[in-house]
Amino acid sequence: MYDRVRSGRNGHIRQTMPNIDANSVLPIAELKEKAAEIRLLAVDAVGHAKSGHPGGSLSVADLIAYLYFYKMKVDPADPKWPDRDRFVLSKGHCCPALYAALALRGFFPVSDLNGLRTLESHLSGHPNMLETPGVDMSTGSLGQGISAANGIALAGKRGGKSYRVYAALGDGEIQEGEVWEAAMFASHYKLSNLTIYVDYNHLQIDGDVREVMNPTPIDKKFEAFGWFVQTIDGHDFRQIDEATKRAEADERPSAIIMTTVKGKGVSFMENQAGWHGKAPKGDEYEQAMRELKDALARAKEENHG
Repeated sequence: MYDRVRSGRNGHIRQTMPNIDANSVLPIAELKEKAAEIRLLAVDAVGHAKSGHPGGSLSVADLIAYLYFYKMKVDPADPKWPDRDRFVLSKGHCCPALYAALALRGFFPVSDLNGLRTLESHLSGHPNMLETPGVDMSTGSLGQGISAANGIALAGKRGGKSYRVYAALGDGEIQEGEVWEAAMFASHYKLSNLTIYVDYNHLQIDGDVREVMNPTPIDKKFEAFGWFVQTIDGHDFRQIDEATKRAEADERPSAIIMTTVKGKGVSFMENQAGWHGKAPKGDEYEQAMRELKDALARAKEENHG
């Protein structure tokens, strides 16, 4: 599926898409195809593991496709390349989507995804930077990922580095007080190289976030801490790209609030809190696979005609 080509950085080799300059703007259809692949592989991995978190993995898949197949400077042949951009999945339980993207990007074989959550695998139920190539920060305890992203961004600032730091948070996660301490920190230290995305799919494990512990208005809260804030459709690649570019042009830390659909792409999972942390089994697994394969086929048809 992928060709290995010269990256132009000190002779490193990296995976890239066929016949497309990795530094060029990719067609929207290409990103749709990658997101469809990520969703398919993520749900398949959760199904094989018989445990995991499909709902939030599906809602954040478009963002992860955008970051790893368009935006971020990374080198699968050199996962610890010092000048790479960094991504912190603060909502670490949604790692099936991250693992799928890393595998498709070439950090490790796609076949490794079948080992999700098994003792012999390097793919734990939450990201582990000591075991999984391409994972920039271990996460899982909600609220801590954004704090780690702050530290990485501050180190880059003080070290004169050009890399950028991106982080994805859940809307339930921002009920954690540590998130707002981190928001204050980022503003105080003027971390303009930090962009966070809040996956606002409205649902957490206990139900609607507004009923469990209402975090709204999310945008006004970040604005009050001195952040540059935008609200977008988190399934629209053009909106994701335009908002990210505006974020990079601003001198403040940036928060992009993405309105998304939990369980996006699987009809019976969409907007259902029950699929926050439950694996599809039997007929449910088969139906999910059919729907996701159909979505991938449509994306390929749109992309390749």
